[in-house]
Amino acid sequence: MITKGIRGAITVDENSSEAIGSATIKLLKEMMKRNHFEVDSISHVIFSLTKDLDADFPAKYARINLKWKDVPMMCFHELDVPDSLKMCLRVMVVVNCGENFVPEFVYLEGAAGLRK
Repeated sequence: MITKGIRGAITVDENSSEAIGSATIKLLKEMMKRNHFEVDSISHVIFSLTKDLDADFPAKYARINLKWKDVPMMCFHELDVPDSLKMCLRVMVVVNCGENFVPEFVYLEGAAGLRK
């Protein structure tokens, strides 16, 4: 068994706990759906948010809403590059998987243009 990272990002409508929570859950559920992983296969999760998003921790919503209470998670600010996408929540979910697993990265809302 090896580990692989699944990247994802979503823009958030406003800097509020509710908006950050809603975006976090939407993104993580879509990542789980497209990549067919269970919580038991998650090694760890890294969240980053642009500096304009500081109302809450996205990890809190994964713990509470998705029952990821035993998953190690950390939240950071994204590097503030001039003219980069604002109001963006990014995540890397690192999963234990087989060598043949090919992760499907998920970019939603305004973040969809990040990988085009």
